[in-house]
Amino acid sequence: MLANILIGLVALLHLYFLVLEMFLWNTPLGRRTFGLEPEFAAASRTLAANQGLYNGFLAAGLIWGLFLGAAGLPVKVFFLGCVIVAGVFGAFTASRKILFVQALPALVALLALYWS
Repeated sequence: MLANILIGLVALLHLYFLVLEMFLWNTPLGRRTFGLEPEFAAASRTLAANQGLYNGFLAAGLIWGLFLGAAGLPVKVFFLGCVIVAGVFGAFTASRKILFVQALPALVALLALYWS
């Protein structure tokens, strides 16, 4: 149960990232969240929306795994792995903060999944 709660939280985080990147990127909240200048936010809006879509797919995969119940174990492991890899890559290429905001929660959920 704890693992599924953590997986649900990771999915919710990625839905939040989707909203921030697809719809709020060029707003005061989006710019403040990502530390963006208005000009850069406007110029990179399309790229951010694309990134938000990918975060939505990660959330969808995690939610799918939850809906499958016990049969969803491989789906949960796969999508948590994807989130971890994306978080590590983001930490190396964009901001170290991504490691803690994205990869760490997914790693904790994956560990909880194996301990349950």
